[in-house]
Amino acid sequence: MSDNPVNMALHPQVEAFFDAATNTISYVVKDPGSNACAVVDSVMDIDMAAGRITYDHADAMIAHIEHEGLSLEWIIETHVHADHLSAAPYIQERLGGKIGIGEKIMVVQDVFGKIFNEGSEFQRDGSQFDRLFKDGDSYTVGSMQCFAIHTPGHTPACMVHVTGDAAFVGDTLFMPDGGSARADFPGGDAGELYDSIRRVLSLPDAMRLFMCHDYGPGGRDIAWETTVAEEKANNIHVGGGKSREEFVRFRTERDAQLNMPRLILPSLQVNMRAGEVPHDRDGNPMLKLPVNRL
Repeated sequence: MSDNPVNMALHPQVEAFFDAATNTISYVVKDPGSNACAVVDSVMDIDMAAGRITYDHADAMIAHIEHEGLSLEWIIETHVHADHLSAAPYIQERLGGKIGIGEKIMVVQDVFGKIFNEGSEFQRDGSQFDRLFKDGDSYTVGSMQCFAIHTPGHTPACMVHVTGDAAFVGDTLFMPDGGSARADFPGGDAGELYDSIRRVLSLPDAMRLFMCHDYGPGGRDIAWETTVAEEKANNIHVGGGKSREEFVRFRTERDAQLNMPRLILPSLQVNMRAGEVPHDRDGNPMLKLPVNRL
């Protein structure tokens, strides 16, 4: 765990926005002591069949921020998502704020820059983002202290963001009956994921954990908030004291059976650019479809 002190007396206000098309939950996180807020893991809508991008999900978040009279200071990406497109630049253009992601984005950019055959004009240094977080880095939202924990395993750039009694875990964990994220993407590692989950579960038992995805296992209603104590006791993949060896064996076998996410090809191209859609040589928005590369 980082040296950053956890302040369980601080209770940020968290507003969730569920995107049914991608089973993603985005958040507006408000400092209880001011009108400052952050956005976590926003979604840009895409109709793949029509090749059309729209912004209904982001517009709902923007409308909430404006209605509540909030000031947006940060737009946080917990990692380079493979299942939805980020709306970070769209939100930033309308409300301001700085876009932040883990510093290992550079590893992701290098790997997928090759897969998508990006030219030298594609910068692989993370410069598309306003802030690259290292493990333990802190920042503020209004008067609210926040810090980032590096949690690789699902991707090299995954980070959990902690503020007060709330932690935003990205894809590192799912709800207790959902388990954990896959670890078979390029740069993923099941052993690292187990270690990262253990770091998250070393936070105080009462820490609120907010998921990035939920799929309603068994037909239950969609949910996105749990606690460290509930995950430690009941998570179907790591709870109840499951060993690293057990987890790696299960995760490896399970991942081999999974299909690639429906939106992985557009998502990676956009998200490694901080949410910007790439353009062709004539300046037109254009996505690539690499064949037999994943």
